[in-house]
Amino acid sequence: MTLEHLRECPVCGNQSFSNWLTCTDFLVSKNEFTIQSCEQCGFKATNPRPVEAEIGRFYQSEEYISHSDTRKGIISQLYHSVRKITVQQKVKLITSLSPRKGQLLDIGCGSGYFLSASQEAGWKIMGTEPDANTRQQAFERTKVPLKKSIFELEEEQKYDVITMWHVLEHVHELSETLEWIRNHSRQKGYLVIAVPNYQSWDAQHYKAFWAAYDVPRHLYHFAPDVMKTLLKRYGFELKEQRPMLFDAFYVNMLSTKNRDGKPAYLESFWNGIRSNWAAYQNGGNYSSLIYVAQAQ
Repeated sequence: MTLEHLRECPVCGNQSFSNWLTCTDFLVSKNEFTIQSCEQCGFKATNPRPVEAEIGRFYQSEEYISHSDTRKGIISQLYHSVRKITVQQKVKLITSLSPRKGQLLDIGCGSGYFLSASQEAGWKIMGTEPDANTRQQAFERTKVPLKKSIFELEEEQKYDVITMWHVLEHVHELSETLEWIRNHSRQKGYLVIAVPNYQSWDAQHYKAFWAAYDVPRHLYHFAPDVMKTLLKRYGFELKEQRPMLFDAFYVNMLSTKNRDGKPAYLESFWNGIRSNWAAYQNGGNYSSLIYVAQAQ
């Protein structure tokens, strides 16, 4: 395994990091990885991390549902049941932002469920997905030739809405990606990003077992204040943030599995409620957040 170091903070440009937390890759390798914190702005990153050319093997698990699309086991069945609801919520959100239903780009589209639903709702869709097998699944659902990377898309195309549903934390070229997105957003176009929030109740409760650290697949770890600064640096104004309420229950199940070797369903359900209630009472620090930003 070849590792690389993040030398400069993509949020503030600082070059000094300190160790913050050590986590295990419970899904594939069982290796330990260090999460470091920027000493100036507090941004968190898995550092060092596998190089982009070798990160693919850390996704090769049937339990990585967004890629494998498996329906084996209770967790995967629950995931698929909830996804039907959340996909429609996502389509409703982007349509509220841009009712004319113009050009939509979904970066890291996975197996294409959101893109397909958006297409059915009247959007002109395009998507990217680095994994070839997963990209083929998305093509079969949408019949649209999708790309491996945003850097393969038409240079002159502008988008009304660009979405990244639990994708930004996986992107090696974070600065280059956000610059590309700003350059390919229409004037006052929207960027919608969903990522886990390490300031949530469940993150504090499970600590290194918290499933949404998901090292080394998650290269970055976000919180609301840092996300606002990051978006501003790349030409976007944060307009609102919304909770992803179902994520707390799913992440709690995976976290108990990390801790105990098998999920504790009743505990996970109760702690999902506790996490969402704590966020509702104390500033909106939900397990996962949707950030809605507009190009300036």
